Amino acid sequence: MYKNTFRNYLTYEKRYSSHTISSYCLDLEQFLDFCLTNEDDDLLNVIGNHLLIRKWLVSLMEQNLRSSSINRKISTLKTFFKLLKREGYMDHNPMLKIVSPKKEKRTPSFVHQKEMEKAVFPFKGNEFEDSRDLLIIELLYATGIRRQELIHIKDQDIDLIKKTIKIIGKRKKERLVPLQAHLERLVHDYLMLRDEHIQLETDTCFFVTLKGQALYPNFVYRVVKKYLTANTTNKNKNPHVLRHSFATHLLNNGAELNAIKELLGHASLAATQVYTHNTFEKINSIYKQAHPRA
Repeated sequence: MYKNTFRNYLTYEKRYSSHTISSYCLDLEQFLDFCLTNEDDDLLNVIGNHLLIRKWLVSLMEQNLRSSSINRKISTLKTFFKLLKREGYMDHNPMLKIVSPKKEKRTPSFVHQKEMEKAVFPFKGNEFEDSRDLLIIELLYATGIRRQELIHIKDQDIDLIKKTIKIIGKRKKERLVPLQAHLERLVHDYLMLRDEHIQLETDTCFFVTLKGQALYPNFVYRVVKKYLTANTTNKNKNPHVLRHSFATHLLNNGAELNAIKELLGHASLAATQVYTHNTFEKINSIYKQAHPRA
């Protein structure tokens, strides 16, 4: 009962993405399983025990889970217990006694600008596939949109007259990103090939497979991985690397942090400031090479 209530709350009230909902529900499932294997008392009394919650978190740390993953699970429980208290299932919130572990400081991985400029498109499929996959790479890098945002682009979201793309971000928040001239040409070429050769099974998605079906996350991951493997030495080869590259290159070339924040669809400037570390490292490298006392 609690699990269904929680899923409905995330879906209809919080309006989280399907990916976030799946992650939160899996976190809750794992926590409830842990509680049931450790106690025989009434479920609400069990899960409301902050000492048991701490015990679960310690067990996760012993499995060497990253602090970011543990913090996500803590966020799940905070949301869950807040809902239970609001609905009258509990009279207290045990998460008030839980302290989140300190987040690891991680520098975003990105492709160097020279590598992106010299990159060669490595695909040799049919003409439609090449056109689509090239557009996927160029769109991710030129706009900084997320993989899930790319998958959900619809034909009507692209305005070739105003040269913009409407992006539906996290929590259904809309933003417009610019459509540069080279992207406009790629969009035109892709649409021409798609509409001429592909029998669409969906009329809602801009990007489709050879069978006319909507793309899925792992499909985009494989396209990006193939491209990055052929053109870079990056250890990380996921679509988010292109988003990091977009933000880092903008910052390195003088773009204002607030403008980058809006383009990325970040809710706060703090999320965007992580890219300033990459810029500082570039400045520091130039200083060491150029200054006589360095």
